[in-house]
Amino acid sequence: MTLRKKPDLPQGTLDLLVLKSLSLGSMHGYGIAQRIRQLAEEMLQIEEGTLYPAVHRIEKKGWITAEWGVSGNNRRARYYSLTTEGRAQLEQEERQWEYLSLAVTKVLNAS
Repeated sequence: MTLRKKPDLPQGTLDLLVLKSLSLGSMHGYGIAQRIRQLAEEMLQIEEGTLYPAVHRIEKKGWITAEWGVSGNNRRARYYSLTTEGRAQLEQEERQWEYLSLAVTKVLNAS
């Protein structure tokens, strides 16, 4: 399937993707965007202007924490990690996504 323009993410989906990417290990913002792109097999690309507001919002909710570290190219970067509350939120959001996507699939497959 080829699309001329990649569709926008449904509202709330970016939080789920950020939490999922961080469940695989802590990383800096650019790494989060790269991991999402890789896991989606290049079908999604998250821009910095979209990613960082979501990361900061998630951090304020207590789902992730941040600390300063040094990136692979020797630059200072904030590394984000999932909290216990973040893992619980991820599990809840995964269940909700599975339910919603099943319901939409059922409607689309109706004949």
